[in-house]
Amino acid sequence: MEREQVMAPSTGASAALKLIITAIIGIGSFFVPFELGGKSTILVDHLASQLVAQRTLAVSLVMALILYGACAPLIDGRWRARPIDKVLTIFKLLGLGLAVVYLTGVGPAWLMTPDRLPFLFDKLAMTVGLIVPIGALALTFLLGFGLLELIGVLMQPIMRPLWRTPGHSAIDAVASFVGSYSVGLLITNRVYLAGKYSLREAAIIATGFSTVSAAFMIIVAKTLNLMPYWNFYFWSTLVITFLITAITARIPPISRLDDEGSQDDPLPIGMNRWQAAIAAGLNQSRQAPATWRQLLDNLRDGVQMAAAVVPSILSVGLMGLLLAQHTPLFDVIGWIFLPITWLLDMNEPMVAARSLAAGLAEMFLPAILLKDADLLVRFVAAVVSVSSVLFLSASIPCILATKIPLGVGQLLAIWLIRTLLGLLLAGGVGHLAIAMGWLA
Repeated sequence: MEREQVMAPSTGASAALKLIITAIIGIGSFFVPFELGGKSTILVDHLASQLVAQRTLAVSLVMALILYGACAPLIDGRWRARPIDKVLTIFKLLGLGLAVVYLTGVGPAWLMTPDRLPFLFDKLAMTVGLIVPIGALALTFLLGFGLLELIGVLMQPIMRPLWRTPGHSAIDAVASFVGSYSVGLLITNRVYLAGKYSLREAAIIATGFSTVSAAFMIIVAKTLNLMPYWNFYFWSTLVITFLITAITARIPPISRLDDEGSQDDPLPIGMNRWQAAIAAGLNQSRQAPATWRQLLDNLRDGVQMAAAVVPSILSVGLMGLLLAQHTPLFDVIGWIFLPITWLLDMNEPMVAARSLAAGLAEMFLPAILLKDADLLVRFVAAVVSVSSVLFLSASIPCILATKIPLGVGQLLAIWLIRTLLGLLLAGGVGHLAIAMGWLA
């Protein structure tokens, strides 16, 4: 008995120290910019930039990812599952072919212009392929040692009133936004199948929080030259994304979905909110797997996520660029957004509208098409491309792969609503930030 009394405080102190240290590392990796080599940015971006500078090694790693991503569906048979999987597999194989064409230099002149395949490979595929696995490693310290659970308990009182989801969904929501849509959707699907989410709640989380990760946001910010405003951009996007979700949860098509099966987790008896939050964080800290194991698991998830997305960036990205440059498709969709871009006094409102419409095909396309626009337009594009959540090259197929019964028509309607709301909110915030000197 005496031995237990001596060891218990030590165990508690060790768990608390682990929670504090890992939280500092995680927050420092993503939210504390510092200057290195004349460039001021966050640690994750510095590490990726150093690796990109090693051209031969970087190209080899990215090509390995593309090869793996293109061949994996053929090896494990996923390409047979549904028509959408067959289409995505074709795009991944096409992405592999485009990478080979670019690196061997055998492509036609129209394909090798600086704003097409060279840009897609060097600026996007290379960056995504390297920064997502590095970001996944850093996310270990945000997600694995109790900080997420602590924040989740603190957020419980606002989840139901604001987003109409149970308190325990706070962990899912934060994991989806800070981690990745694939991991977030995996969590959402598991909880839904366990009967702890209603269909409406699962739909709110899947279409409202499961957006691209912080690592992808860095790529968007880099492409649009917004890294000097990284913290403002990140937190603005987080708030706007969650605000849009609060709105879409209350309007069709989500508001019409079945809401049976909802459950809320009560606080432990005898604890107030802060005590319960700290207890949850410390409990996770004590039970957390070894750091090396979490790092390996997250690296594996990051590699799989990057491998699934990078080939599609080349193929879907090129298709989107060609459609935007040579067809009226996005002009037609852009007419829906034109009144808002005009009212927001955005420079070249039709260009902005049609570029934002291209985000339906691939969330990077607005960043590619508007990379040379003025600061307001770049900020709006960066926010909207993330807060829209849904896009055809990755997140929509991932949702369709879950057991959550949402149709393509419903997802397209949600995308349109989220994009319209994101454009209004991001435009308003952008104008205010420029007037206040926060963006200059």
